[in-house]
Amino acid sequence: MNRTKDKILEIKQYLEELNSILPSSFKEYENNLEKIAAVERYFEKIVEATNDLARYIIKKEKFSFEEGETPFGILLKNKVIEENLFERLKFAKGMRNILSHKYGEIDNQIVFQSIREELLRDIPLFIKSVEKYLEEFD
Repeated sequence: MNRTKDKILEIKQYLEELNSILPSSFKEYENNLEKIAAVERYFEKIVEATNDLARYIIKKEKFSFEEGETPFGILLKNKVIEENLFERLKFAKGMRNILSHKYGEIDNQIVFQSIREELLRDIPLFIKSVEKYLEEFD
């Protein structure tokens, strides 16, 4: 199997695992420190793996880029992903950095809502965009 498919499978596995432990309500989430820690860690792993996939595609497709451009920005420029998805992935990457480096106070409600309402929607969309691009151009 190739690295792109392997990375996509890894991301899908992380999403399944996250979904299996993510409480259905914020109240249940905020009262369980183990759930918070596990969910935050899966969030980090998913965003990092998604970023790794973006970097691999950039390398594989030999996309040109300027210093300082982000992987998701390069994929946007090369029409792998759309603008609205780019913005949401950029937000997820920022939140991942906050969780990883513990910048300031973390608002558990924002994290919970972001995962339930955005991450679980946006990462599968990213995978579909990547698969569609690769089908068209490979």
